Amino acid sequence: MNLRIVRVLLRKEYLQLFRDKMMLRQMLMLPFIQLLLLSTAATFEVKTANLYLVDRDHSVASRGLVDRLRASGRFRVADASPSMKLADDALLRRSAGMILGIPAGFERDAVRTRSASLQLVFNAEDGALAGVTNSYAQQIIAAYARELGVTFKPMVMETPHIEIRTRGWYNQELDYKDYMVPGILVQLLTLVGTLLTAMNIVREKELGTLEQLNVTPIPRSAFIAAKLIPLWTIALAELSLGLMVARWVFGVPMRGSLVLVFFAACIYLVVALGIGLWISTTVDTQQQAMFISFFLILIYLLMSGLFTPTRSMPEWAQWMAELNPVKHFIWIMRAVLLKGAGLADVARPLAILAASGAVVLTLAVRQYVKTSA
Repeated sequence: MNLRIVRVLLRKEYLQLFRDKMMLRQMLMLPFIQLLLLSTAATFEVKTANLYLVDRDHSVASRGLVDRLRASGRFRVADASPSMKLADDALLRRSAGMILGIPAGFERDAVRTRSASLQLVFNAEDGALAGVTNSYAQQIIAAYARELGVTFKPMVMETPHIEIRTRGWYNQELDYKDYMVPGILVQLLTLVGTLLTAMNIVREKELGTLEQLNVTPIPRSAFIAAKLIPLWTIALAELSLGLMVARWVFGVPMRGSLVLVFFAACIYLVVALGIGLWISTTVDTQQQAMFISFFLILIYLLMSGLFTPTRSMPEWAQWMAELNPVKHFIWIMRAVLLKGAGLADVARPLAILAASGAVVLTLAVRQYVKTSA
């Protein structure tokens, strides 16, 4: 490869990128808007759940329980009545997400038998949301039961002498942003590396300049390198800015080596750029490139563990997820930033990314040569 030719082509590519104001805004502004919005919106944490109260006891103990739920900040009493039918209607209208049923004789049973019954009904259209809300409610109710020295049913404590203490490592405050922000940074690199690469090369086809370049004595390797290197460097620059936003805006801890993060990003971007190059060889318009890119990126993200753990997928899907480069890079980002993992800890996913990059880029270059000859 003639380095002088590559240098001239790189200068041409950088000038072309920075002259295209729309492309520049797509590369610089949109990813950070997505980072700021998704890092706040993409969470399974329930800030406040609307509660419908069906209190048929109206005792000091029942009011104390409701006060504990309110004081937690997790629950807001949207409405109250002694009718379960009205409560069911509230769930149907979605004005309430949970019903707390306190039967008559609640306080009497708690005092006499040291055991009392409660009813919790959840809107389980969203199973994950209902599960999180149920967990919050049970923790608060269990703490109140310990204060009264009673056992609430159906949360029967078969072994009351066993005390369970929990501790969260690597994210002691259970802040969901610490978990989501590293994954969203990977999503942004994927968009830049795959979508913009495909659209940038296809645009040359639409303008007719690609055919002009193909009839020149410029080596294909030099042309491809000049096309991929600018987006590779821009993606690394965006990762740098994204990490600063993650640290100073969201307070994400960075316990591991940032050098290792960028080393992994360099390898991962070879995969992302190779996929973008492959897409550009199979389509003729930017619209087609955008459609196929979003199709692939959507599958990548859903099967990457970004939003839901891959362990919860069927076994066949877990095997398919092992072929997903996004999954491995997200795992590396979270392990290095949150746990302080070293090179030995992430050697396996790094090796998978390196192998994927070699295979994908080789296939893409061969496909480009075949279709552009």
